[in-house]
Amino acid sequence: MISFILMVNKQGQTRLSSYYEWMDMQERVALESEIIRKCLSRSELQCSFLEYRGFKVIYRRYASLFFIVGTKADFDVRKLSKLTGVKKGGDKSVENYENELGLLEFIHTLVETMDRWAGSICELDIMYQLEQVHFLVDEMVMNGYIVETNKSNVLRPIDLIDRESKKNEGMFR
Repeated sequence: MISFILMVNKQGQTRLSSYYEWMDMQERVALESEIIRKCLSRSELQCSFLEYRGFKVIYRRYASLFFIVGTKADFDVRKLSKLTGVKKGGDKSVENYENELGLLEFIHTLVETMDRWAGSICELDIMYQLEQVHFLVDEMVMNGYIVETNKSNVLRPIDLIDRESKKNEGMFR
């Protein structure tokens, strides 16, 4: 399950954030700033995966934007079962089956979908059309689970909204 999605520029300013787990606002701000600082300080030769404060962080840089996805870190179920007395298949809340390469591919699909929607996606597109970007992300991810990766299916509702808003006799007039 995805815990959060962040889009950040090279200066470390958050341009979009979506959280799929409840987190206190102070904790959210602290976590965001620390993760952003960690991702920005890494070189391009380093791996795009890191674990930090109980989260597995997967990130990728496209032009001037960093796309960051966070999920719960893997737990060593054998050690945890010794501590809690729970057998391996007993408690599903302690296991995380998220695949880092799958999430990296999701980031790439998200960027490709945004590129198809806005031409070549840039920071200004996200800033000035934030509501549509949130809508796009919400079409792909619901409650922390990836539900749609087909670019055409994701963009169809956004195209319909754009078409209706450009009509003189729009749906809401």
